[in-house]
Amino acid sequence: MDRPQTLAEKIISSKAGKKVYAGDITLVDVDVTAVQDGTGPLAVQQLEKMNLVKAANPKRTVLFIDHAAPSPQKELSNAHMMLRKFSKETGAQLSEAGEGVCHQRLVETYVNPGDILIGADSHTCTSGALGAFATGMGSTDVSVGIALGKTWFRVPETYRINVTGEFPKHVYAKDLILHLIGLIGADGATYKALEFGGETVDKMSMADRFTLANMAVEAGAKAGLFATDKTTENYLKERGRGEFFKVIKPDEGANYERVIDIDVSNLEPTISKPHTVDNTCTVSEIEGTHVDQVFIGTCTNGRIEDLEIAAKILEGKTRHPDTRLIIVPASKDVYIEALEKGYIETFVKAGAAVMAPGCGPCVGVHQGALGDGEVCLATQNRNFQGRMGNPEGFIYLSSPAVAAATAVAGKITDPRKVI
Repeated sequence: MDRPQTLAEKIISSKAGKKVYAGDITLVDVDVTAVQDGTGPLAVQQLEKMNLVKAANPKRTVLFIDHAAPSPQKELSNAHMMLRKFSKETGAQLSEAGEGVCHQRLVETYVNPGDILIGADSHTCTSGALGAFATGMGSTDVSVGIALGKTWFRVPETYRINVTGEFPKHVYAKDLILHLIGLIGADGATYKALEFGGETVDKMSMADRFTLANMAVEAGAKAGLFATDKTTENYLKERGRGEFFKVIKPDEGANYERVIDIDVSNLEPTISKPHTVDNTCTVSEIEGTHVDQVFIGTCTNGRIEDLEIAAKILEGKTRHPDTRLIIVPASKDVYIEALEKGYIETFVKAGAAVMAPGCGPCVGVHQGALGDGEVCLATQNRNFQGRMGNPEGFIYLSSPAVAAATAVAGKITDPRKVI
């Protein structure tokens, strides 16, 4: 007998060709596969070992050169050559250095509601904001998905995250997701689907939804999911994919393993302290902490809306002389729009180093590695020890508003006192 389904159960069922529920193991058709330059070479090597150098769906198989882009050393350049060669051999799509971070590019161009996306990167879950089941997997699993167009899942149980209330001024979706991770812990939702809903989510922009979905994995989740609505449809139309919109929502009476209610009305700017994402506090608890470097960007908060928040704070100001400021738009399209709106000029005048779209400082390969004992406040999604290239560095996570205010003050600063 059919039972009401969660978003995860519905999407996976549509690709399995039968009704499936939490705990079921099933084979599914995959719509989009993705690798990046850190994980892609291993995937290609595995396909070579299996004599499966092919792509079942080359137009939606995407190889991203973004983590070390442009390449800082010859070994990484050789890895990039491997991806370029695989693209030419199979017809798979290549996203070159400078085009942007894989997760931003995926939502801009490749993923649609109801899709299943598997990517060899943990933050693949970003695309769940479009009503897709998007999840990170190991390079070998993704390589098989590339070649055969199929994969298997254990259907995850779902936590329903009901969000209500109005965000206070200068408090954002990033503060909400940090608050949630602090609440349930870094492994509090291991292999669960986080399904976001409620009146506050209904009013959210796509940018805010992407931020929430992006960081679902920081609570251990398999996916972060949103029902589709007019906001989703408008985003797809703006990106030239309006015909792919479809209504996807959970059934009334669906079975949730856990329901978490959050009222954002009293939420404050929230920070993750070193060296775990769930080590959270409010900005007032650590205000005044000296910061050597501020980094604004990444697949979490490198969208045009994030750069606008930062630009409004930095307009007419300059960074503190003891604090470096690095800004990286998440994609080429974001970079162009930021140029057109004057944000890039504002950043440069404020003393920022503005980099080409990519992962750069976040992954710690280049463009912002920390020195011994240095402190960075970043808008990225992880602050693990060594994340930014040095185990002796200290990383705090925040919203773009806190980051911009901190860059001006040279110490962790509440943006509500600056704006």
